[in-house]
Amino acid sequence: MKIKIDKFVLFIIGVIVIAYFFPQWGTKDSPIPLDTISTVGISLIFFFYGLKLSPDKLKAGLKNWKLHILVQASTFLIFPLIVLLFRPVLQTEEQETMWLAFFFLAALPSTVSSSVVMVSMAKGNVPAAIFNASISGIIGIAITPLWMGLFVHDVQTDFDFTEIYTKLILQIIFPVILGILLQRFLGAFAHKHSNKLTVFDKSIILLIIYKSFAESFDEHIFSSVSILDLLGLFIGVIILFFIAFFLTDFIAKKLGFNKEDEITAQFCGTKKSLVHGTVFSKILFGNSATIGIILLPLMLFHAIQILIISVIASKLAKRNIEI
Repeated sequence: MKIKIDKFVLFIIGVIVIAYFFPQWGTKDSPIPLDTISTVGISLIFFFYGLKLSPDKLKAGLKNWKLHILVQASTFLIFPLIVLLFRPVLQTEEQETMWLAFFFLAALPSTVSSSVVMVSMAKGNVPAAIFNASISGIIGIAITPLWMGLFVHDVQTDFDFTEIYTKLILQIIFPVILGILLQRFLGAFAHKHSNKLTVFDKSIILLIIYKSFAESFDEHIFSSVSILDLLGLFIGVIILFFIAFFLTDFIAKKLGFNKEDEITAQFCGTKKSLVHGTVFSKILFGNSATIGIILLPLMLFHAIQILIISVIASKLAKRNIEI
């Protein structure tokens, strides 16, 4: 079986390289208004998300409540609790920042498109995947900042819930609601140009990633991160993924799920959204130079989850065909 490398992962690597050699375009003194561009871009991402969000599919998906509870519990409860277990062993400020980066990853909602695609490939419960992947992003708007608010005070003193939720409402919730309201007029347009809108989404994400890393490189934040640290991050991300993956599967089996629901629970409950991560990092941490480090585990997780889940999905699809 030939394993394909996600082109978006390669673009992310390319953007980080550009940020390393040309950080001046993303710093606070840059003549290019990247903050304004990314802020408008974020609002448009969620406006288009609202245009494509089908209320009928969401209503139909509400029936399988046990599956939904497991997926959302895995996403917003199991993941954070796993990372919380390691908090007592922290000793230095660097370890605290790295742990916070992992906790930020753990507190994020699931992906939408890749979750549904992988579930479909593995012949799981696709309608339930659509429902859970869609609702996860909405739940995450409220839950992720609440989780982060418990610990972000340790590394940042200006964490203001009022300001954060104001930004969330203006940049995310309002555009989503507006998109849903205009769905009858522009929904067909959004679905027709879905591929182009996906390119736009990814372009904004790459822009945010560039700015985050450019500021981090300019402030020499990564000077304390060694190759050994990166290796540790990589191993930590893999361990986190597989603990959540097998734990979700164990619970699904105990609840008596059929194979299709079990696949959906594992695939949707163990994904983390790079879109929401980059957006939330900008809102939660502002222009902090540590954002580059905060995003590191998430970007590693993004690449690893796509690679591992695609291999598992291919094997499941083949097995189901043989049966």
